[in-house]
Amino acid sequence: MDKFRTLLKNISPITDKEFADTISYFKELVLKKNEFFVEQGKVCRQIAFIKKGTLRTYYINDKAVETTSCFCTENNLTTSYKSFILQQPSTLILQAIEETHLLVIDYNSLQKLYSESSAWQTVGRAVAEREYIVMEQYASVLNNETAKEKYLRLLNEQPNVLQKADIEDIASYLGVTRRTLSRIRREISK
Repeated sequence: MDKFRTLLKNISPITDKEFADTISYFKELVLKKNEFFVEQGKVCRQIAFIKKGTLRTYYINDKAVETTSCFCTENNLTTSYKSFILQQPSTLILQAIEETHLLVIDYNSLQKLYSESSAWQTVGRAVAEREYIVMEQYASVLNNETAKEKYLRLLNEQPNVLQKADIEDIASYLGVTRRTLSRIRREISK
C-alpha cells in the first residue's frame, strides 16, 4: 500500500487520513500469466494499480493481427480508459504477461469517491491528464523515431519488459517485424 499511497501523493496532495478513509474501496486481484484484466468487447468495470507484474495492452485489427500499444508495469495505474469512463465495450485487451498483483477499484466506487472527496476529484483529473500525455508521446514516438531509436527508448525506460514480453509483442509495440527487431538487437549488442 505504501507505493500506492506514494503514487497518489505524487499526483495530488491526499492526506494520510483521506487515504485511510478510502482504501477500503480497493480490492486485491491476482492474475495468472495470460489471464485477462480487460477483454475486447466487454465493458471495463475496474481501474487498477499494478503492485507487482506486467500487463500488455493490445488490440486486434480487422485482419486479426494483434498490435501492442502498451506494457503496463509496476507502480502504475491502468485500465481501458475509454471503456471505463464511458462504460462501453472495450476495443482494447489487457492481459498479464506474468503473474500480476493488482489493487482495483470498480467504476461505481470510484464515482462515489469523486462525489465525497475533492482530493479524489483532483486525482481523477490528474490521472486523465497524465494518460493523455502518455498517449500523445507514444503517437509522437511511433511517427518520429526510427525502429532502433524506439528500441533504445524501451531499453532505457522499461528494461524489464524486454525480458518478460514475447519478441512478437515487443516488435508489435515498436511497429516493426520480428526480423527487424532481431537485426536491431544484433546491431546494439555489437
